[in-house]
Amino acid sequence: MSAAERTRADEVFGELTGWPFIKAHGTGNDFVVVVDPEAELLLSEETVQLACDRHQGIGGDGFIRITRSANLDEGAALLDQAPEAEWFMDYRNGDGSIAEMCGNGVRVFVHVLAAQGLIDLPQGEVVRIGTRAGVKTVARTADGYAVDMGPWGFIDGDSARSRGSDAVVTGGGLRVPRPAVSITMGNPHTVVALAEGEKLDSLELFTEPTVRPTPPEGTNVEFVVPIDEEGEGSEEIGRILMRVHERGVGETQSCGTGACAAAAATRFWAGETAPDEWLVEVPGGVVSATFVEGPHGAEHVVLAGPAVVVATGTFG
Repeated sequence: MSAAERTRADEVFGELTGWPFIKAHGTGNDFVVVVDPEAELLLSEETVQLACDRHQGIGGDGFIRITRSANLDEGAALLDQAPEAEWFMDYRNGDGSIAEMCGNGVRVFVHVLAAQGLIDLPQGEVVRIGTRAGVKTVARTADGYAVDMGPWGFIDGDSARSRGSDAVVTGGGLRVPRPAVSITMGNPHTVVALAEGEKLDSLELFTEPTVRPTPPEGTNVEFVVPIDEEGEGSEEIGRILMRVHERGVGETQSCGTGACAAAAATRFWAGETAPDEWLVEVPGGVVSATFVEGPHGAEHVVLAGPAVVVATGTFG
């Protein structure tokens, strides 16, 4: 790093100097977390980029600020419908862009809240938190957290439902363009089904896949391979392998909302006899996605998996 670059990095990090941070992950999807209850930090895209840089910063797929809902406009707007949602997840991608939601990040968010003594959440109890994708209900489980991610849907609505696809994806490692379906989990996803495990391994996700048409806010792209299993219980739980290229980040070891979208697409393609519970194997581990009836008859997805604090420190 040149002297000029070092000076600029010092200027960018100035806002964070002396501020405690937490490094945590959910199935390998890793985050820089700061606790800022009063929303005092002025977070620029450049600051987040440098904090998430794996060579010149702490390193992470994303940046999570823990703040009180009342102190951000987006959070305050949610308090009318859910006054108990005291805490708001201010989430940014590794490139500094603001994102609506992160399923692995929600588990990490609640885990840090509990670890810091900001909430009391015994096993079996729930907490409601604010996000830019609405209020989310999170339960503590024996081995992690289960998040009601809310309803899922097709971005292209009935058109995608009738055709089974509404997009075409090209990318490194794909010999021909592949049909895909775009799904919303509060944030956009495009899911591509592959037939063979080795095709999943050969994908070159260090470059961004091309999606046509691209959803208005861009899209995460999930590549999935269903796993057929024989034996007791195999028809009650579905299993898929998944790799993902996240919007504003690149390939990550896991994506919680992506796992939900991948399960929703695979279940849709499988037809009416498909199971409601799915295990999604990602490079960073395994999460589950379970489809349940939500309020007003809408189908919700419950995402469950672990959250781990790796380290704590202070920005220099």
